[in-house]
Amino acid sequence: MRRSALTLLLLSLVTFFLGLGRQAITDSDEAFYAEAAREMVEDNDWLTPHFNYEERWQKPVLYYWVTAAAFAGTDATEFMARMGSALSGVGLVLLTWNAARRMFADELGAWLAGAIAATCYGYFAMARAALPDLPLAFFITATIWAALRATSPAEPLRLSWAALAGLAGGLGFLTKGPLAVIVPAIVLLPIWWRERTRVVIGASEATIAAVLFVISGLPWYVAMWTVHGTAYLQSFFVADNLERFATTRYNGVRGVWYYVPILIGGLLPWTMFAVVLPWRAARAVLQRRRVLTDVEWRLVIWTVAPLVLFTISIGKQPRYILPVLPPVAMMLGIGIANRIAAVRDHASRLELTLATFGTVAMFAVMAALVYRDRVLFVSAYPAVTWTGIVVVSLAAGALAITAARRSWHWLPLVMPVSSALLLLTLQFGAFAGKRPEAVEQIAAMIHANRFGGETIGEYETFVRNLPFYTRLKQVPITDDSSAIAFLNSTERVFLVLNQRDFDRLQKVVTLPLHVIGRVTYWNTAGVRLRTLLLPEPEEDLDTVVVISNR
Repeated sequence: MRRSALTLLLLSLVTFFLGLGRQAITDSDEAFYAEAAREMVEDNDWLTPHFNYEERWQKPVLYYWVTAAAFAGTDATEFMARMGSALSGVGLVLLTWNAARRMFADELGAWLAGAIAATCYGYFAMARAALPDLPLAFFITATIWAALRATSPAEPLRLSWAALAGLAGGLGFLTKGPLAVIVPAIVLLPIWWRERTRVVIGASEATIAAVLFVISGLPWYVAMWTVHGTAYLQSFFVADNLERFATTRYNGVRGVWYYVPILIGGLLPWTMFAVVLPWRAARAVLQRRRVLTDVEWRLVIWTVAPLVLFTISIGKQPRYILPVLPPVAMMLGIGIANRIAAVRDHASRLELTLATFGTVAMFAVMAALVYRDRVLFVSAYPAVTWTGIVVVSLAAGALAITAARRSWHWLPLVMPVSSALLLLTLQFGAFAGKRPEAVEQIAAMIHANRFGGETIGEYETFVRNLPFYTRLKQVPITDDSSAIAFLNSTERVFLVLNQRDFDRLQKVVTLPLHVIGRVTYWNTAGVRLRTLLLPEPEEDLDTVVVISNR
């Protein structure tokens, strides 16, 4: 048990923490949390989050607090901004392992479940982003698992587990709001109903859970209501939750199958095992030749209920289904372990062979894509990219040898190590490397040329992360008319914009525009399948310009 925990901890530290602060804060939602936490320390206002020196009511405060506390103790660095997410990733790995070990009493299967959580792309990517989604997934998973333990009549520490469930639920509520309660509820209620003859919900357990939920999750909301009135409650609970779920205010309608490719992609590079292994068991269940065990029913409900909830939602977002990955990892880890244990069975050998060779093919495709797309990786060191291509190719070779020689006892070692190497290659061979990155260079240009407190405008470029690096308020510019009015100011101003927008504005602005500097970067937010298959640097790389009107 101790060795399993230590090896999973080591694997998690490698995948979630290695080079955690190497990449600049991206121009995405993570910039909201990094900059708001920095302003929290700067302004010494630990109640109301601010972004770009304006109040930000969209999300609760816990992730801001964690990051701000890290900043206050050291400095506002990328590593500290993401530390809360990375620690949540480690917690999810150990929680997944512990739950699988308890439910199945299978050491290898439980270890593989934890290893899948540590080396799947969904958790790898989110652990390296300063966002509250992975902490929320951790609190939701902890709430579900603790509540299941607290209601088990065979559990000697039911009161302690109930306390943990209430605390986790409250902290999740303080991290991102009602989903921290809704997701556990739609998982637990069907499980409890199905196992109603074996579930004990005592008054003491319910009371301690409720008390700890209230103590941990509600005081900040009360304080915000006291300071800002019902306007905050209306903004957060109605606009940012109900309307996000039920309306097209934040994004358009997405198809009913939207989360299928998201889940498949989130499981990479374990996807082929998830595709191949369940078919035989699913067919047997559908043909009524086999029934699901109680544990299997738990994991199916744990997986399907949140998927149905978020599929019904209008405001679908990829990150919402992160709480689904632990039960999927448990089922997959146990499934692989069962096939290895039954390797003398022809069907088990065939499934392992197909899944492993399918994974080999996927690794080969990934190596080829990294090779083909290397012209876009302007922030990465070419030597690291080439090293990554070689490493991924060698990992594919190791998996192929394992399958060809039917050395399935090596698979639990080779697959997690190969997965970690692939993910690290993508991170350091494509996205992270040379510093300063483009946004840091732009910030440095502004500071080097700003002498009189000039106003800074952003024309849909580095809209979110530039404030983190300039430490200055930015004026958002959203169209040409606003940009022209801004540049026609009687005072000297700076404007950060895309080269194409600059070329267009230069023809209509009457004042001479002075170019302070340019940088070229790969904006990964605009990546499409065509980008990866047919990279065109002239089209896919963005050039950002800093100009002044005087």
